[in-house]
Amino acid sequence: MTTDPDRRKLLIGVAATLVSPAARAARFEPTPAQTAGPFYPPELPLDHDNDLTRMRGAAGVASGRITDLSGRLLDLDGKPIRNVRIEIWQCDANGRYRHPDDHGPAPDPNFQGLGHYVTDADGRYRFRTIRPVPYPGRTPHIHYAVFLPGQPPFTTQLYIAGEPRNERDFLFRAVAPERRALLQAEFRPAQGSRAEFSARFDLVLGGRDGTPRA
Repeated sequence: MTTDPDRRKLLIGVAATLVSPAARAARFEPTPAQTAGPFYPPELPLDHDNDLTRMRGAAGVASGRITDLSGRLLDLDGKPIRNVRIEIWQCDANGRYRHPDDHGPAPDPNFQGLGHYVTDADGRYRFRTIRPVPYPGRTPHIHYAVFLPGQPPFTTQLYIAGEPRNERDFLFRAVAPERRALLQAEFRPAQGSRAEFSARFDLVLGGRDGTPRA
């Protein structure tokens, strides 16, 4: 017969298997790295704050579906990484990047194209932008770059969860199926905001797939 101390040890052992180190670590899987693409601006625009929907000195607002995009920058243990610059860039509602090599439709004069934010003490960041739209040959996406001191920029891309075109996108498909959720975010109707949508995307920096260590 199992004694009470033995039973306690057995229950502790079972609990340990249910919440194994691997299972705990899975909560903070490193974000897969992806290419920066060909349209990172060759020089930063004069106006490159965290609101991509307005240009300094212009009265208009960018075309497209305004979105509040936020999240946290974390390490593999789920701890915040503070005071780190994050940049995003994307094409405008016409499918045009602010880049001299993009010869698509005329650019939206009210869309900034690129913005940056420095994470706060809790690793948080925030942007106001537009819900990404398709670019020729690509599913809707937003580019990210994280600038850790003394390391090359970490680049990746954010995709819309549930977007049917994702499965036909060559860069999205290059990610292992079990890791694709790490590059997707839900774009949900915004509540109590001037934006139409809100999305949350946390970035986790580890060491897998060339991800720089925090």
